[in-house]
Amino acid sequence: MPLYRRVLVLGGARSGKSRTALQLAEQASSKRVYVATAQAFDDEMRERIALHRLERDRSWQTVDAPLELSQAIQAQTDPEKAVLVDCLTLWLSNIMLAEHDPSHEADQLIHTVREAQGPLILVSNEVGQGIVPPTPLGRSFRDEQGRLNQRIAEACDAVVFVAAGCQILLKPVPALDLRLA
Repeated sequence: MPLYRRVLVLGGARSGKSRTALQLAEQASSKRVYVATAQAFDDEMRERIALHRLERDRSWQTVDAPLELSQAIQAQTDPEKAVLVDCLTLWLSNIMLAEHDPSHEADQLIHTVREAQGPLILVSNEVGQGIVPPTPLGRSFRDEQGRLNQRIAEACDAVVFVAAGCQILLKPVPALDLRLA
């Protein structure tokens, strides 16, 4: 896949999206920053965070940004450095649980993505292909995540969907010949 400046990597849980994003960042630059949005509230999450850290070698700098994502991207973006954000789904969850306005926060993030000065790879879960969440909060989150993914995809140069470790380039889409034979 050719290198793009801003890339959204979408997929379901355990689809291989983080691994794909790491590979893209490693292709883009020898200087790399991993912007982590996870918060270690329990032992399971601490273990998940530790496993993600093991996937990165010492060449990676890690910045924690569970809420202040736009500011972290602005502080780290540089034409000579690849910035990987993992993941927008946890960030949005943090925003909503902190009772921040998701629409306002998304506006700030979209502006930051558009203004990024170097390679920027964003990871997000595709949440619209599963069951309808049983709670109002779950449905609200799913809707906000779907809207955020659409807006981020529009702001990015490329969108990659990952399923079972396989990458599918969704954007840019080559022109299709829709003539019927």
